[in-house]
Amino acid sequence: MGVTPRALESDCFPEIVGRSELMRSLLALVKKISPSDSSVLIQGESGTGKELIATAIHRLSNRSDRPFIALNCSAIPETLLESELFGHERGAFTGANRKREGYFAAADGGTIFLDEIGDMSLTLQAKLLRVLQDKRYTPLGGSSSKNTDVRIIAATNHNLENAMHSGGTFRLDLYYRLNVLPLNLPPLRERTADIDALLQHFLAIYNRSYAPPVPCYFHPDALACLKRYGWPGNIRQLRNTVDRLILTSSGGMIGVEQLPAEFHRQSDQLPQQLQTAAEETIQDIGDPDFCLSEHIARMENQLILRALRSTGNNKNRAAKILGLNRTTLVEKIKKRRLSLETP
Repeated sequence: MGVTPRALESDCFPEIVGRSELMRSLLALVKKISPSDSSVLIQGESGTGKELIATAIHRLSNRSDRPFIALNCSAIPETLLESELFGHERGAFTGANRKREGYFAAADGGTIFLDEIGDMSLTLQAKLLRVLQDKRYTPLGGSSSKNTDVRIIAATNHNLENAMHSGGTFRLDLYYRLNVLPLNLPPLRERTADIDALLQHFLAIYNRSYAPPVPCYFHPDALACLKRYGWPGNIRQLRNTVDRLILTSSGGMIGVEQLPAEFHRQSDQLPQQLQTAAEETIQDIGDPDFCLSEHIARMENQLILRALRSTGNNKNRAAKILGLNRTTLVEKIKKRRLSLETP
């Protein structure tokens, strides 16, 4: 019997909230690649949950009983990052008063997660490439190399192809060594079906954490406003927003008026655009060349483009804002050859 998407999520990925089609496909792929020892490259915007996916890969792998070590390459100065990864000998640099093992030694047999790999210097990229090729590394200040048995999962919110071909800040050979098993995490604006579940998930977490006199819950209008929002900071922004709302509330219902300013700006944006369009129509009626059908079509095109811009070109959300079926919206876009570049 096949595994249903719901069973796949609850049984294999209890820590991941997401029932959208995009997430179901992604988690099915994660489950398939986890037992391998091949390198994984996770790409996605900041806040999409790359470390959570890396942790799940390790937990489902044959290395799950060995260490999982996560390291943010952008949070550690280049001069220290090499020592953190490979360790150092006594006297390797000022302040190195004793020998120290690095993360590759500590994670032996397990997994190292290198977040923000795109911020790693070219010099260190070359040394990481040797680890991937030869399964050996040399501690800083050392004269002999050591064997390593570590699976590498790397992640980035940068476009590494641009970094390779345009900026020259990422090595082509390292990219192909890391990108054996690629995973692309969708931004939250492309998996809007998951927003409600995520809001309720973090609502429950922070209700337990802060224990307000009356558990917090969202008024339907506030919930609708949160679900319409584009979430440029993705899941991290959503989590922090729920945290702030519960922490600053007195418990009970959270209404629209309690939402941060950016949510009010978005909810007011389209009605204001509609009013402006209506006023422009009234002004045009006095024009002797005025044609009602042409004006309606032109105004409709403008509203479609505005809805697409306000949702980051997400047709599902744009259709909801406009009160159209997605199929109808897509047909209008194709028939009228509309795009965000349309003047």
